Amino acid sequence: MSVNMKLEPEKAGFSKQRLDWIEAHLNRNYIETGKISGCQVLVSRFGHTAYAKSLGVMDIERNKPMQDDAIFRIYSMSKPITSIALMQLYEQGHFQLNDPIYRVVPQWRDQQVWVSGEGEQMQTRAPKQPMTFRHILNHSSGITYGATAHPVDRAYRAMDVRRDKGETLSGFMNKLAKVPLRFDPGEQWHYSYSTDVCGGLVEAISGMPFDEYLAKHIFEPLGMNDTSFFVADEKKDRFTANYSRHKDKSLRLVDDPLDSPYLHNPAFFSGGGGLTSTTLDYYKFCEMLRRGGELDGHRIIGSRTLEMMYSNHLKDDQDLSRLAIGAFSETAYEGVGFGLGFATTMDQSVAGSTGVGDYYWGGAASTIFWVDPVEDLIVIFMTQFMPSNTFNFRGQLKNIVYGAIED
Repeated sequence: MSVNMKLEPEKAGFSKQRLDWIEAHLNRNYIETGKISGCQVLVSRFGHTAYAKSLGVMDIERNKPMQDDAIFRIYSMSKPITSIALMQLYEQGHFQLNDPIYRVVPQWRDQQVWVSGEGEQMQTRAPKQPMTFRHILNHSSGITYGATAHPVDRAYRAMDVRRDKGETLSGFMNKLAKVPLRFDPGEQWHYSYSTDVCGGLVEAISGMPFDEYLAKHIFEPLGMNDTSFFVADEKKDRFTANYSRHKDKSLRLVDDPLDSPYLHNPAFFSGGGGLTSTTLDYYKFCEMLRRGGELDGHRIIGSRTLEMMYSNHLKDDQDLSRLAIGAFSETAYEGVGFGLGFATTMDQSVAGSTGVGDYYWGGAASTIFWVDPVEDLIVIFMTQFMPSNTFNFRGQLKNIVYGAIED
């Protein structure tokens, strides 16, 4: 058995009564009010599962209660998995963090940085330093998501840089070679397609299709049997519905589980946001992280490499409030740094939340997780509601979970 699912809050150092505030809070403020359809929460400490609940429904249209084995779109919670995959290849000696990406992607050697203007009048120059593996892993690469009115983002759309409609990783990488960088690599932080590039690098270095690499080197060793880029036909009855909301704040179905793109194996394997998974599967991944990179005799990543990954890698050890540009990410910025695939709380007084030294990320449908090596703690929250910045689930759960610790 990969993880212990027996509920043992006292062995985990928690007050059961105070942990039960989680269910009361979520029911009262979100499910009974119709702000979300349903959710799952898992809390574990010292390897003991302290709390695990499925609340509400997973499909309003069919009135299906939230199943314990429900399958969720985890979107950007794919990013830490992809980052671990690339760092496995780092451990095999394929690259150094300060190596330029063009060693693996030669067409990126002549990348340019935007200076001014747009379209045919756009002015660019050579970057002060080439983009490195460190930059691509921590979103300081100069790549964006191409989603704003900025001239660089307009260039993304003109070049049809995207992750859908039959695109492939190799085609995606070729298109990115032709658009300018938003800033000099390493100088700022911008949430971006960088982790999709990490997936392309895994494919290029390993010589394996990215989905097959993840299956062989992460999912199969960890027993993550329900984590994939698509939901198999025999599992679609476990697939959740995804919602946003109308102007009146009532829920609006945006992806029907019986007619979803996720029911088909994609051409583009998005390491930045393409995976589906379950709470139990992601718990196995997090338990591997909590245990320093190993689970059930399977070493996924070295403990020293992992510790380096969740250390802050931003310029001059600054936090995101000083370096981040762009309109959106899955974290607040004050008191928060970013490593190689994870955000990390650097200063809890500045961040205004407990858990200094934790590392974490979230997904576009409001899924979240964090691992706290100081408290030996894992928390996972799964729901399907977009956009993820509507409600501060992480902050609210942190208040309750850390407040319930008794030792």
